[in-house]
Amino acid sequence: MLNRRDFTLTMAATALPAPAFAQSAPIPFYASTGPKLTRYSLDVASAALTPQDSITLPANVQYAWPHPSKEFLYIVASNTQPGSGPMGVTGADKNHYAIAYKVGADGALTEHGPRRTLPSRPLHVSTDHAGRFLFIAYNVPSRVTVHRLAADGTIGAEIAQTGKPDFGIYAHQVRVTPGDKTLILCSRGNDAANGKPEDPGHIEVFSFKDGQLANLQIIKPGASGLGFGPRHLDFHPNGRFAFVSLERENSIAVFGLKPDGTLTPEPLFLKNALTDPDGKAKHPGQGVGPIHVHPNGRFVYQTNRGSGMVDKDGHKVSNGGENDVVVWSINAATGEPTLIQRAWTDSYELRTFSMDPSGKVLVAASTTPMPVMEQGVLSTVGAGLSIYKAGADGKLASAGKLDVDTSAGVQFWAGMLTMA
Repeated sequence: MLNRRDFTLTMAATALPAPAFAQSAPIPFYASTGPKLTRYSLDVASAALTPQDSITLPANVQYAWPHPSKEFLYIVASNTQPGSGPMGVTGADKNHYAIAYKVGADGALTEHGPRRTLPSRPLHVSTDHAGRFLFIAYNVPSRVTVHRLAADGTIGAEIAQTGKPDFGIYAHQVRVTPGDKTLILCSRGNDAANGKPEDPGHIEVFSFKDGQLANLQIIKPGASGLGFGPRHLDFHPNGRFAFVSLERENSIAVFGLKPDGTLTPEPLFLKNALTDPDGKAKHPGQGVGPIHVHPNGRFVYQTNRGSGMVDKDGHKVSNGGENDVVVWSINAATGEPTLIQRAWTDSYELRTFSMDPSGKVLVAASTTPMPVMEQGVLSTVGAGLSIYKAGADGKLASAGKLDVDTSAGVQFWAGMLTMA
């Protein structure tokens, strides 16, 4: 594995051509630092990011998701901070928001329609494939709210639920299955800590009809959900598999996706993503991040995130956890993942990443700077956007890192309109 001193990066900058979303034109890429969301243009051919402009929300950006038409972007925001992980600057506004933005031809964002206030800190947001509903997940307390989307893309009022769905513990991501068959919620649970026992993790599968949710299935392997921490999932283009990132186990799980939108009750495959399977015990704060399937369905990408710190020579520095992008090749017939690469990055805590629709460029966003101690020398690795070119074999080659100033807030979300 390379070390930082051996890792040299170059960053190319290109002028933005005439605004267009054609495959040969730059693609809009967005990244947040606290309440500020910056728009970049991504030139796929050169794998270069160029800053364009920024908008400022009333509170820190938590997540964003595009309308299926790509004409609107829905952003959820809150100044409430997570109970663990990187802590950022908070603002005076204590409300929680869902806000719609209209996307211009060049990707520029204009606020669109009324803001909707939310009951607590939102952690994830997504839509159905028809663009009729907005689903928002909250971690504390764990829940999902549903808003109707108007034909003009604006966000309607929350739809009151007549039933009492089970949302598990620490909801982290909500996704609609292909064909709008069902809604799936990853509820991560929590590790045992400070005398408090472990909270089990679940995957909840819901039916949804006119915005009403009802439990169809609760996935809790081993019957209890203990030792099961689903953070994030994505679906194979063939509609037969769901790939799940297990944060607390530093693993990937593959579930069969049935024609009715439910999942196999146990994973078909379960594999560890770390170089050292015991890395979490040795480096507290180690976890995995999001997971995305390559557009061609032959590869799956996942991040390892090591944000733990230790005292060393009177300084708080990284405890040496693993931070990289893990690349899995996928057996299209069985869904089995085979690890083919760990692409090292000169960053820490890769919380979000996305890939362009051609599958040629992947951009991973680190949340915060990290102090490090190497051979007795103290330095700081800045937060940034790590850019990779993806080869035909799925493997990643570094194309540079764009440093990002996070003094005004954590770089909590980043993504493209084409792959949330």
